[in-house]
Order: sequence, then C-alpha cells, then structure tokens
Amino acid sequence: MKKQNKFLTIFSLLVYMFLLAPLVIITVTAFGSDSYLKFPPSGFSLKWIENIFKVEMFMKTFKISMEVAVLGTTLALIIGIPVAYVLSRYKFKGKKFLQGLFLSPVIVPGIVLGFSLLKFLIINNDLPVFTSLLLGHTVIILPYIIRVISSSLENFDFSIEESAVSLGASRLKTFFIIVLPNVTSGVIAAFILAFINSFNNVPISIFLTGPGISTLPIQMMSYVEYYFDPTVAALSVILMAMTAVLMFIVEKTLGLTYFAK
Repeated sequence: MKKQNKFLTIFSLLVYMFLLAPLVIITVTAFGSDSYLKFPPSGFSLKWIENIFKVEMFMKTFKISMEVAVLGTTLALIIGIPVAYVLSRYKFKGKKFLQGLFLSPVIVPGIVLGFSLLKFLIINNDLPVFTSLLLGHTVIILPYIIRVISSSLENFDFSIEESAVSLGASRLKTFFIIVLPNVTSGVIAAFILAFINSFNNVPISIFLTGPGISTLPIQMMSYVEYYFDPTVAALSVILMAMTAVLMFIVEKTLGLTYFAK
C-alpha cells in the first residue's frame, strides 16, 4: 500500500510538472532581456511588457475581443436564462432533444463548427464580418450559460414561485422578483466563464475574422509568424493573470466545486 501511494504521489507530481512547465517557461521568458525567446533568459527586463502597448494591432484587436466577448455573453445570457428556466422548470415532450441541441456547440469540433458558421453566416447570408463573429461567439458560449444557470436553478425551490403566483403575481413578475434574484450568483459565474471562453476562442474566430476585424488570439498567432521576440510571451502572461483573476471572482462568487455537479 505504501509503495502504491508513493507511486501515485510521484506520478501526480510528474503530471503537474508536465502541465505547469510550459506556463513557467512562458512566464520566465516574458521578463527576459534577450531579443528572442530564450530559456533561461540572460537577464531581467520589462521591455517586452512595454512593447505590447506599442504594437497597434494588439491594442485594436484587444478592443474588438472585448466588444465581442461582452456583447456575445450578454446576448447568450438573454437567450440562455429563459432557456435554462424552461428546461429546469417544466417537463415536456422533446426536452431531451432541446437540451442536446443547446449543448451541441461544445460537442461539435471547433473547426467543423467554425467552417459551418462561415458558410452559413458569411457566404450564404452575406452578413458583415463583425456581426458574424458576434453571432458565432454567442453560439459557442450559450451552452456554458445554460449549464451553469440550470445548475443554480436545480437548487431553487419552485414552490416559492408558485406561492407568489397563487397570491396574484404574474409569472413574468415572479420570475424577475423571486427566481432571478435567487440565481444571481449563477448568472455572474456564467457571465464570467462565458466571457473567458469567448475572449480566448481561436477555432471559431479564425474562420469568422476578416480584413480589418480580428481578435487578440488570432493576432497573436499572426505575430509569431513574423517575429520571434518575447512580446507574445509577455502578452500571454497578462492574459493568464486576467483569467486567474476572473476565476478567483468565480470561486468567491459561487465556488468552483459547484460546477462538479
């Protein structure tokens, strides 16, 4: 038993090293003084952090990524909250089919979904690039919204809602003054998780971006095709820090163990 526990401990450490080693290397090289990616670096410097703000396309695509992530997540919430409520509240024929339909974007490979959206939105319907990008991101983050809010609604006692209705309140009013306030933490957590997935998305964005409109992850990929300096590593560190802060907010808001249900 002791040998087995020792083996599992060593194996777990190796797995953690395998997962964390790339992040450590990127973080260290981001603060190197060399003009190219080198590990370990020759010295310490913040010039590559400063260089991020000197690259105009990084600033432009960061703004576009923020706009798409915020607007897409807002649209997904507008659609996802009623859908999650109906799927959690009622039993009806075709419920399983609807659940599968709304959760399908996380099952279909990103490349397949991206190409399908490109053909349907841009080629067949001739929609503008930004609109297509926004709709594409809304589609891929909708399952996260529905799943998280549905989990919150599973802990809600719908008899409270029925009591309000029996006392004369309308269904719509009851939803906004009783149901929604009780799942606020779930809505906040869903917004943050969906925002992170939208902001960092590559498979869908690479198909739906076009001339003058791109996202930050796509621009980072384009940058490393022509430059080998640690600027992208420095930008990756900033994005990792931003993601860590958002996940910390999720943990304090709802708790990560909540999503294991």
